[in-house]
Amino acid sequence: MLTPPAAAHALLFASGEPLEKKQLAKLLEVKDSGIKLVLKALTDSLKNSGVVVVETDTEVELRTAPEASVIVKKLRENELARDLGKASLETLAVVAYQSGTTRGEIDWVRGVNSSTSLRTLLMRGLIEGREDERDKRRIRYSVTTEAFAHLGVTHASELPRAEELGGAAKVIIDEESAAAAAAEIAE
Repeated sequence: MLTPPAAAHALLFASGEPLEKKQLAKLLEVKDSGIKLVLKALTDSLKNSGVVVVETDTEVELRTAPEASVIVKKLRENELARDLGKASLETLAVVAYQSGTTRGEIDWVRGVNSSTSLRTLLMRGLIEGREDERDKRRIRYSVTTEAFAHLGVTHASELPRAEELGGAAKVIIDEESAAAAAAEIAE
């Protein structure tokens, strides 16, 4: 059985993003007042590990320690120096031609998991994600001005065959959404 600090460590690591302290307390089944002690114990256990607990009044997140910045920078530079590759270019094309698409929709169009490609594009600042207004669990992706500058266009309508391919992507995504809705109703 995990101790509360170890369980908090696992949850924060798995989330990969800030968690609300109230949510963390609920998941750990500790009182809101007890979360401070859990986070203090976790912070102490992480000393000299290269990872730190970063807190605001309402959220908490695991991040790399400032003293690890030099080596992390080398990793990021190495990642960013590589070519995008076919998978990332395909993913970028889907997002460019159908702005506001979700990872599930991108996966549907490409026929494969696009998580790694999305991460690469996000790290390079070529796409951005925002929370879906209808379903807070999903992220909707769109291209950035950096991507348009990289592609040599100023607007999505300037992409080759924009109307045709944008429409085709929309049809595929709409079909997938309808099929998913029908499957939910059938269950």
